[in-house]
Amino acid sequence: MNSTGKSQDCMWTPSAERAAATHVELFRQRINENRGSALADFNALHEWSVSSPQSFWTELWDYANIIAEQRGSSVLENASAMPGARWFPDARLNFAQNLLAADSLEDDSLEAIIFKGEVGELRHMSRQRLYAEVRAVAAGLRKAGVGVGDRVAGFMPNIPETVVAMLATSSLGAVWSSCSPDFGINGVQDRFGQIEPKVLFTADGYRYGGKTHDSLGVAGELARSLPSLCALVVVSFIDSDQKPDNVAGNLTVSYTDWIEADQAAIAEGGAAEIKFAQLPFDHPLYIMFSSGTTGKPKCIVHGAGGTLLQHVKEHLLHADIQPADKLFFFTTCGWMMWNWLVSALASKATILLYDGSPFYPDGNTLFDFAQDTAMTQFGTSAKFIDACNKAGLSPRETHEMPDLRSIMSTGSPLVPESYDYVYEHIATDICLSSMSGGTDIVSCFALGNNAASVYRGELQCKGLGLDVQVFGDDGKPVAKGEKGELVCTQPFPCMPIGFYGDDDGTRYHAAYFDRFDNVWCHGDYVAETEHGGLVIYGRSDSVLNPGGVRIGTAEIYRQVESIDEIIEALVIGQQWQSDVRVVLFVRLRDGLVIDDTLRDRIKARVREQTTPRHVPAKIVQVRDIPRTRSGKIVELAVRKIVHGDSVDNVEALSNPEALDLFRDLPELAT
Repeated sequence: MNSTGKSQDCMWTPSAERAAATHVELFRQRINENRGSALADFNALHEWSVSSPQSFWTELWDYANIIAEQRGSSVLENASAMPGARWFPDARLNFAQNLLAADSLEDDSLEAIIFKGEVGELRHMSRQRLYAEVRAVAAGLRKAGVGVGDRVAGFMPNIPETVVAMLATSSLGAVWSSCSPDFGINGVQDRFGQIEPKVLFTADGYRYGGKTHDSLGVAGELARSLPSLCALVVVSFIDSDQKPDNVAGNLTVSYTDWIEADQAAIAEGGAAEIKFAQLPFDHPLYIMFSSGTTGKPKCIVHGAGGTLLQHVKEHLLHADIQPADKLFFFTTCGWMMWNWLVSALASKATILLYDGSPFYPDGNTLFDFAQDTAMTQFGTSAKFIDACNKAGLSPRETHEMPDLRSIMSTGSPLVPESYDYVYEHIATDICLSSMSGGTDIVSCFALGNNAASVYRGELQCKGLGLDVQVFGDDGKPVAKGEKGELVCTQPFPCMPIGFYGDDDGTRYHAAYFDRFDNVWCHGDYVAETEHGGLVIYGRSDSVLNPGGVRIGTAEIYRQVESIDEIIEALVIGQQWQSDVRVVLFVRLRDGLVIDDTLRDRIKARVREQTTPRHVPAKIVQVRDIPRTRSGKIVELAVRKIVHGDSVDNVEALSNPEALDLFRDLPELAT
């Protein structure tokens, strides 16, 4: 039975037939058969996965058909150490091989990628073509001197060539790192300057909001500032006829030249198969960067085996990706959801890439993409869903999307009103999966379950194999419904290897393990629900504390952003008269000016739906709200500006000029 009613906050329940066909149900039955157990439902499966973690991850390895030279007999060393545990210490595998394994060198009909930009037709890349380009770029990288452990960086838009470059890098056992091309030179240097790449990939430019932006100026300057660089590989994305030979002198190489050189080599009898380097389970795969809004970004190193195993788990058991599904996530190459999306190739899915503004030429562009590609899973941010709601869009009435089975949302908590909007205006018979995790684990702690009901305002479930709990300040679990810190109390495969350059591990330990001994503390303020899901109230470091009462910022956003005049909001705690007062900043619809009537409505709404402690002491209208390049609002940076402190790394922001709107505000002086 499908349900979109709000009885007991249940928004949707899959039919019995649909639930039975999901990967997670088939996996549960497999465990019962293989282990002689009687796990009755998902919650029982999750409990088993954390009580028998070595059995769970081994069963998952087999279910997902992980390709490896060897797995080895040992599953987990130093099982009680966090950090310090080692998964599958004897395994030898290659990440790229697992993503390309289904590729046929003969069959050109199997699709790997469908790409859409702001202009032009859909571009299709077969699995055969993907394999061939990876082979060509791997040969080019090898010729440039790239080997096991070397770093390769991408200053690239979200296009197929970026996927090719990453897979080619991984096939050699080198380490991939990327950021989006809208970063200025300082932001890119803060990232790539720390990791000393041997090769840098760039496109000649990118398009956003109907405008074309050049990338070669920044790429050339960056290349000249990196003494480690052996080659700058240029992809002609904006102008396919241009061959930019002098971007960085003799370092400059054309991507097309590498492809043509490989074709010539194959024509002369060269090897058609890629030789994948077989490496340890925890061999470095990615270096990813924290947002860096309060200092130089942390360089988080993720291992190949842990990333692969975690991603196939989430794709199969949580997102229910089936062979030939068409998975989309709106992301740039600087957000971990890009890495998550690309891994779906290992589950035999077609990945859908979009580069550009999601609102160009209007808010229908991503739904057009869904319609034109027969999209099955639609991934986006909570802010995008809210913006569509505010814009009055109703894709259910304007688009045909019969293949769509799920919508996934992340980046910030999905407010309950957005659940109403999705089921009323986008699709009725879909699993709406709000997800939460982060760059820190290149995946999720809580996410979806296509075999279970969706409840309004809740993340459906904890990730299988992750012992997620909610701790109070005393380091002990709190009761369901009580708020506290999201923690993980057992080692898991996708924990970072460490931070690049942090040789003694002190910064890594301080980031996650200082709060509670031998426990990962993620920094989210959450509560567990009676259904086994989670509600997220905001980041712990942005929790407000007026009068000593802890308040999650998401509790205020939910109420404020439901008011029609308000496009978005940002809330901070301001130090005031030996206490903290709640200050709310609002961006209103064009042409509107805040007055006492609207302020009173906001306060009344917050007071009625939460508590008097939540009511803002000050409500200030601003023209813009600063956010990171992945779309997250930056409460900490605004709080620093309000208190007269400096923000060290404005390059991490997509609109750093917005910070000036919060400086020396007279409204906050009294």
